[in-house]
Amino acid sequence: MRLTSFTDYGLRMLMRMAAAPDCSLSTAQLSEEFGLSRNHLAKIMQRLVEAGVVTTRRGAGGGARLVTAPQNLKLGDLVEILEDGQALVECFANGGGSCSIIRHCRLRTRLQSAGDAFLADLNQSTLADISLASTKI
Repeated sequence: MRLTSFTDYGLRMLMRMAAAPDCSLSTAQLSEEFGLSRNHLAKIMQRLVEAGVVTTRRGAGGGARLVTAPQNLKLGDLVEILEDGQALVECFANGGGSCSIIRHCRLRTRLQSAGDAFLADLNQSTLADISLASTKI
């Protein structure tokens, strides 16, 4: 399995927030710490807000924080949220893509099973299990 950079960065942000659950972190702060584009991190943050994983507040003392305790957030669920809309292979996309053998393909079922097993394995761990030990990268 290969995760998108969107998911990779999203998990990094969540690990950082899990390390300091009582602090609000801005995308500017996270961008500086990780050396990543603030604009890209803002898009990831928006996805996490829409999914109800993170809440944000503007102004002084504002920023993002986890809505739920890190020990209640399963990794597979977070990957599914972040990978939303990213098909593992073309035939998993809406409409099946342009695969000409989809009706006769035996690989599709195996790939679906492998993807499900991947997420199930990740769901054996929580965000708390992988949170960054320090509050500064």
